[in-house]
Amino acid sequence: MLKIGIPIFPGSNCDRDIYHVLTKFYKIKTDFIWHKKDKIKNYNAIVIPGGFSFGDRLRAGLIAAHSPIIKEVKRLGNDGVPVLGICNGFQILVESQLLPGSLIKNNSLNFICKWTDLKVRNTNTPFTSKFKMNELFKIPIANGEGRFILNKAQLKEVKKKNQIVFSYHNDDPNGSIDSIAGITNEERNIVGMMPHPERTCQSELKLFGLTNSAMKIFDSLIAYIKK
Repeated sequence: MLKIGIPIFPGSNCDRDIYHVLTKFYKIKTDFIWHKKDKIKNYNAIVIPGGFSFGDRLRAGLIAAHSPIIKEVKRLGNDGVPVLGICNGFQILVESQLLPGSLIKNNSLNFICKWTDLKVRNTNTPFTSKFKMNELFKIPIANGEGRFILNKAQLKEVKKKNQIVFSYHNDDPNGSIDSIAGITNEERNIVGMMPHPERTCQSELKLFGLTNSAMKIFDSLIAYIKK
């Protein structure tokens, strides 16, 4: 039986959104995993949700990155299991050094909550195979520390290794370097992104001229783990 795990930390608040998407729309068995769990097995993928783990104390994602569950996420990631970090989940992946770079306060110093356009820069991951290269789609963001940064050497390296997965199109709401909205590890199985694809599942969005195209992230994942 296919199974996906959702690690939960004190302050997580998007875990039930992801659970709703995976169980209702894809009929995938999905477990919540408390952050103190230090042994997990038989998961086909891990999705780390958004929120404010540990109240974003010290720095967003920093404390969560030292939770027992992250040791297991690292083990699974190193074994090739797909791992997706969304918003705070992205911050946790960066702070745990599973992904390069850092995430700091938006250049506006404000919390930003709105829809934006993304461009697909890499279709060779478990989360992007259903997209076309350079495909544009709309997706909501909700963050205060979403500005992704790299030094010059790191930026050159991630470009060389094709690790940029998504970039903001025409509007970089956070001030991220190279307008980066999502990135992957060298092995392509771990992806972090600031926008929220789980918030695009409802068909009612079409009433407001929006689409469900961001759900291709989950379409891609489900197709990958069912192979």
